[in-house]
Amino acid sequence: MNRELTPKQKEFVQQYLLDLNAARAARAAGYSSKSAGRIGQELLNKTHIAAAIAAAQAERAARTEITADRVLRELARIGFADSRRFFIWGPGGVSLRDSAELTDDEAAAVSEVSESRSESGGSLKAKLCDKVKALELLGRHLGMFDDKLRVTNEPRIVVIQETAPA
Repeated sequence: MNRELTPKQKEFVQQYLLDLNAARAARAAGYSSKSAGRIGQELLNKTHIAAAIAAAQAERAARTEITADRVLRELARIGFADSRRFFIWGPGGVSLRDSAELTDDEAAAVSEVSESRSESGGSLKAKLCDKVKALELLGRHLGMFDDKLRVTNEPRIVVIQETAPA
């Protein structure tokens, strides 16, 4: 059964796409502020509204070319970047590789490059994107980390072994 969305439901779908917050979207669409949380969840559970949201998200992904695969590829470029491809260091000092020598994957990992010059000298600053954060996000995507807090009523048993005096 293909149900038509009401004007309020259409507005809910559009508002929900902004930040995926059902309660805020329900309020913005004109539903009661007091029950916006409940109403938002109820709307998300309606199959015709869920289908409208999925279709709108797919349309946006096609339009913007922003997909989960693209985000993961970008995170991988950052997470697996090797600093030896950007900087050369040794007893003679530190230097940067020419940007023309960098591949697209390498260049994507560069966050900042700046240079300052004065009569007394100058400085060169280069910074890569946060590798640890990118790897953390990739690991979360792969389900490598379990950050759930578990509260139980099970007693913990601690055994302390005493040693006899020698």
